[in-house]
Amino acid sequence: MKKLIGPFTQILPLTGLPLKGALKDEQLQIISQGGVLMEDGLIMAVSDFEQLRSANPSVRVEEIERNHVLLPGFVDCHTHICFAGSRAKDYALRTSGKTYLEIAKAGGGIWDSVTQTRAAGEATLTDMLLKSVQRHLTEGVTTIEIKSGYGLSIDAEIKQLKAIKAAADKTHASLVSTCLAAHMLPKDFNGTHQEYLDYIINDLLPVIKQQRLAGRVDIFIEESAFNSSDALNYLSRAKQMGFEVTVHADQFTTGGSEAAVKARAVSADHLEASTDYEINILAQSDTVAVTLPGASLGLGMPFAPARKLLDAGACVAIASDWNPGSAPMGDLLMQAAVMGAAEKLCAAEVFAGLTFRAASALKLNDRGVLTKGKLADMQAYPCDDYREILYQQGKLKPDRVWAVGLEN
Repeated sequence: MKKLIGPFTQILPLTGLPLKGALKDEQLQIISQGGVLMEDGLIMAVSDFEQLRSANPSVRVEEIERNHVLLPGFVDCHTHICFAGSRAKDYALRTSGKTYLEIAKAGGGIWDSVTQTRAAGEATLTDMLLKSVQRHLTEGVTTIEIKSGYGLSIDAEIKQLKAIKAAADKTHASLVSTCLAAHMLPKDFNGTHQEYLDYIINDLLPVIKQQRLAGRVDIFIEESAFNSSDALNYLSRAKQMGFEVTVHADQFTTGGSEAAVKARAVSADHLEASTDYEINILAQSDTVAVTLPGASLGLGMPFAPARKLLDAGACVAIASDWNPGSAPMGDLLMQAAVMGAAEKLCAAEVFAGLTFRAASALKLNDRGVLTKGKLADMQAYPCDDYREILYQQGKLKPDRVWAVGLEN
């Protein structure tokens, strides 16, 4: 059944903007007193509300009272929200002066989350994951990428991915699963880094493929994880198996983004340590540069060089990196607003990075803008000027969210 929603004080459809490079707010199309005509979860038209109502006299109308600004639903293209336990102890150690690597060597870090996640049952992981998904959804995030990587064994990785699949069947948010079994070398694996990657390729990825648990593979390239040479071999083999690939790149040291570009990865994520060299090669590639301000805030590190990346011509997305260790907050809008202020990103650049540019990091071309034929994933903020949304730095939340046609 067709439904007309509106009128909205402003609609920002985010159409007509380039996928790569810097933007200006003057490029934003703003539809005043607009409406959205939708059917079966798809947008049929975005135009003047009264004109749409006159042209569709028998349509069911959902009237929006008071002033509201409508945006596409946000796409969080990098999270780790399928986990058990807490790493509050790690955070306290960091704020006391210990480094991320020092904490990991002392038994904290990723391995702590692995231990707690392995001990949790699939149903428990699903329930915990759904709570985070629902919070994200009410805050306007309608598409969420979710990684494994806290299992680091065949059974535990499959358990995580099954929990993500089970959660996807219980929410109207769109969940995209990614296998991050190459998060680090497990402490209980008796072999080298390359032997562990061979183990994933030979014993885990075929099962994931057969059971359709994920279509994407990620790897952490870093001194504490895997080197570029081993990673390139792993990514090449994963692509040959039909997986899309992405990379945790340049978080503490460089090398990861260069490997991502060589592997033709769909995205290189983190980039806090990227220099002009990495910025330029990313800008000249089709690899999306995914910035993760939540990790910078959680670790007390500089933000990724988003301004330089945009000015060089890169496609820059913004994601939360929501995880139990380095980015426990998970408030995507707040993180994007704060990074935008620090990196001098205009509203158009922030909103693009949270919507259609983030969707491109997941190879999803059916969302991220409000136009005919796209998913009716939308969010409405109780204000009369889109600039209020970032001005309030995350304190202004949407009070209406539509995800795959269902209001939450």
